[in-house]
Amino acid sequence: MKLTRIAPLGVMALAGALALAGCAANEAGATDTSTSNGTATGSALKGTLNGIGSSAQGTAQQVWIAGIQTANPDLTVNYDPQGSGAGRKSFISGAADFAGSDAALKDAELAGTFALCAPGTKAIDLPVYISPIAIAYNVAGVTDLKLDAPTIAGIFSGKITRWNDPKIAALNSGASLPDAAIVVVHRSDDSGTTQNFTEYLAANAKDVWTAPASQTYPFPVGDAAKGTSGVAEATKNAKNSITYIDESGAAGLSIAELKVGDTFTKISAEGAAKVVADSPQVSGREANDLAIAIDHTDTQAGAWPLVLVSYVIACQQYQDAATASLVSNYVQYVAGDAAQQAAAQQAGSAPLSSELSTKVIAAAQSIK
Repeated sequence: MKLTRIAPLGVMALAGALALAGCAANEAGATDTSTSNGTATGSALKGTLNGIGSSAQGTAQQVWIAGIQTANPDLTVNYDPQGSGAGRKSFISGAADFAGSDAALKDAELAGTFALCAPGTKAIDLPVYISPIAIAYNVAGVTDLKLDAPTIAGIFSGKITRWNDPKIAALNSGASLPDAAIVVVHRSDDSGTTQNFTEYLAANAKDVWTAPASQTYPFPVGDAAKGTSGVAEATKNAKNSITYIDESGAAGLSIAELKVGDTFTKISAEGAAKVVADSPQVSGREANDLAIAIDHTDTQAGAWPLVLVSYVIACQQYQDAATASLVSNYVQYVAGDAAQQAAAQQAGSAPLSSELSTKVIAAAQSIK
């Protein structure tokens, strides 16, 4: 499988800032070049690291890769944004050194074996990217659409088929809703964004959304496209269309306000971060597995419960010590404040809280 090195010139200014913030002399030439806050401290990292996975992470990965490679010229990090499901499958089979995934490993996956991990050890989920999921649309004359969970569920399950449906009109008094068919655009691939979107609907619109949460889209409705960029492009090219998408990919599309509790709320990274901060970790996992059970029913003021947490999935212990060192250092770097702030600037994501960042860095340091 051919992997693409992602380090476009458009992010090199940010990369330089990250490098200058984190780079320092390393006369001893040690292989560990990370500090406790995840910033690179030298140019000693050497080798190649291959990752596959989440397209939602794509923009953030561009920033992170550019930054760490600038600080470590002998390091190459490849990331292929094929989608979360493809990433986990590739990591499990040994085709990738780490996976990017908008959904943590399932119990069934954890019960299996991982080709690159030491025998008898498991993989761990390390959260590195928090982002709101947007309900993005392309409808001429409509720029301030308001939706609630039952109406979103009706649209995406095929029960609401026209833009001037009474259920949509009731939420949008005075809006010029066209008498036109709704074109639903959804992911065609095994997607962690789909998992989080369907978890939100299953939790908040049980009477309308009759399918269980799933990483594959459960209804034969609308048009399918692969990856974040695929659904964005399809929605931009289709009149009267609507999709769910990581906010980083929604540029050029209108974004609906979401009814949270009794209030319509505008999308925000801060609102997504609030929900994650209030959500517990998944129980019953390895000590260094930091999978989060997102509370998609959170209605606190300003919350955006339609949110995803995206992970780097790695071995707790690799068979190859050099790979372990590279993965450990890379995750420490991306979880650090400088890298998180740079990704937030480029991707619109929410930086990890200092508490969560500290946990992720400590877990990454335990990789061997």
